[in-house]
This record gives sequence, structure tokens and C-alpha cells, in this order.
Amino acid sequence: MKKIKDLLNNLRPYLQMDGGDIEFIDYKDNFVYIKLSGACAHCGYQDMTIKDGIEEMLKSEISEIEGVINVEL
Repeated sequence: MKKIKDLLNNLRPYLQMDGGDIEFIDYKDNFVYIKLSGACAHCGYQDMTIKDGIEEMLKSEISEIEGVINVEL
């Protein structure tokens, strides 16, 4: 989980530049659970950001990861 958190923290400045943010929630059954907030929470490109950005980056670094799920708490 530390490596996942570190990778997500490396992405945070890019999301924050656009008024958004990302929070690690959990890692369970090979899925990473995150929460997008700020501008990212309601962005029309949210799915693309998760699938083509965050998920692909995590999968390339940690092969066990099957996907990323955005949760709303």
C-alpha cells in the first residue's frame, strides 16, 4: 500500500494545479479505491482521468492491480 500511496502522491500536484485532488481510500482484492475531490469530483473527463491516467500508471508500476475505483463518501 505504501507504493500505491507514494505513486498517488506524485500525481497530486498535477490534479491540484487544475483545482482537484486525489485521496487514497483502500486497496482490496487487487483494486485501488480512491476519492477524487475539488474540480476533479465533477469533471466531465473524470472517467478518462481514472482509466487512462491513474489506472494505467498504477498498473504499469504494480502488475497486481486490476483497476481503480472512485468512491464518493
